[in-house]
Amino acid sequence: MAKSKSKEPPPPPEPVGALVDAHTHLDACGARDAESVGRVLDRAEAVGVGRVVTVADGLDSAEFAVSAAHWDPRVWAAVAVHPSRANVLDEAAKTKLEALARDPRTVAVGETGLEWFWIGRLEGCASKAEQFEAFRWHIDLAKRVGKPLMIHNREADEDLLAALDAEGAPEAVIMHCFSSDAKMARECVDRGYVLSFSGTVSFSNAASLREAAPLVPDGQLLVETDAPFLTPHPYRGAPNESYCLPYTVAALAALRGVEPAQLAETSTATAERVYGLGAARTPAGV
Repeated sequence: MAKSKSKEPPPPPEPVGALVDAHTHLDACGARDAESVGRVLDRAEAVGVGRVVTVADGLDSAEFAVSAAHWDPRVWAAVAVHPSRANVLDEAAKTKLEALARDPRTVAVGETGLEWFWIGRLEGCASKAEQFEAFRWHIDLAKRVGKPLMIHNREADEDLLAALDAEGAPEAVIMHCFSSDAKMARECVDRGYVLSFSGTVSFSNAASLREAAPLVPDGQLLVETDAPFLTPHPYRGAPNESYCLPYTVAALAALRGVEPAQLAETSTATAERVYGLGAARTPAGV
């Protein structure tokens, strides 16, 4: 089937079990306040996606993510400056991000990492030197606050692994929206990293990624939407949201030769362990 050209939201999928969307962007999905966050989560929960981690790509987004996590007990936050925006990470931003990273509703430092694709293509994109400097700072922050490091990696496999070796990786590393090949997957698995798969794993033109997906042990695998981006086949190009996650789970389960319900169970257990989801992170008064 050809990819969808529709801008209409995909229909709700059939539930496959209890799921955690390990990486979404509620603000980019249009959420602005407690009411709109609640609507997004209601749609997700209706198909079994009962919890989400909303991820920052800048300072304003980080403040929103933590606020959203306090507004709704189904939401947790990850905070960082995206590598393409690493040139805005001044001392004031670092101070603010560290305070947000220490919030009890923040479960990861991210998304940070290296983004080589947009250098020279995107006006204002941070240079390699600026990205390396910011990445090193985020690695150190994750270790200081004792939370997982959530990594964005695009066309930077070798440089990224070298930076982690040089700085010393935190105890928990999440490769968000893993998009590399089988060789990189094996290397990350051997290092104990957690690989998170998005709708790209359902794309027929993502052959290398689809070869890598079955290589990841259950305990090192997460599922995510990266909404509003990367809507899974056959709705590619339509708006994505956390409720669409079962489509990705079904596609990934087929590649791994398991039932979607089994993948839902194992990926949720991994999310609970890696992010430390539980009563201790529930907002006071809920």
